[in-house]
Amino acid sequence: MTLTRTRTAAHPSQLDRRMVRAGSPLLVALVCAMVLGGCEPAPDPEVVRAEQAAAAERKAEAMAQQFDEQFAAENWDLAKAHGDVLLAEYPDSRAAERIKAQHEQAAEKARAIREARRTAALWAYQTQPVGKKQQLSAAIYARENVETDGKVARPVRLIFRDHPEWGRSSYLVLEAGDFDCYRGCKLKVSADDVTRTMAGSRPDTDEAIAMFIEDEKTLWKLAKQAGVLSIEFPVKAGGKRTASFEVGGLDPERMPGWN
Repeated sequence: MTLTRTRTAAHPSQLDRRMVRAGSPLLVALVCAMVLGGCEPAPDPEVVRAEQAAAAERKAEAMAQQFDEQFAAENWDLAKAHGDVLLAEYPDSRAAERIKAQHEQAAEKARAIREARRTAALWAYQTQPVGKKQQLSAAIYARENVETDGKVARPVRLIFRDHPEWGRSSYLVLEAGDFDCYRGCKLKVSADDVTRTMAGSRPDTDEAIAMFIEDEKTLWKLAKQAGVLSIEFPVKAGGKRTASFEVGGLDPERMPGWN
């Protein structure tokens, strides 16, 4: 019979004691790190908050500088945009407080510019050859459709025309129904709520459903000065209708003979 000698694995605690006796560099380093880490003091919450606040102020001030640059350049849309971001992300910062008044100015100017662009786009200008000369016109649709035939509301146009042979004229054009003004009529014209009476006439023609506003010079002057121009007129369907036009974006230079 052959006897086999079996080795028994060392218990972990025995290994630990051996590593300590052997002065294991790894164990020494591990123990030192644990000791040193446990000895470091915890961060002071007040100091942490102060550092975070200072960092936020720096970021807010950087945004404020971008706002300042666009405000100084009178780029009102961009100035407003930079201010919007600053006030949204750092509303309690010193930088936000500093730009607040100017941001309101930039926002108002940006709004006015957008409104001017919108009302200017409502006008359509045309140049058409008439013989060797040209006909100029400026036209705008009423801001809301108007029912003029007893059925459905449809667009109404106001047109100023400078014809080389027929001269200057102003008139309304309908898409349905008709004006009750073949023998002449009185129109109520309001410019920003100031109302006056003007004469109208419907020419006997089938080319268009048009009615002239006889005092075209006064109407043009009102269109240049007003924000909203409203004209009340009689229709064959019965009664009177009113068409209102946002005329504030008129560019008088496009119709030089009228000025």
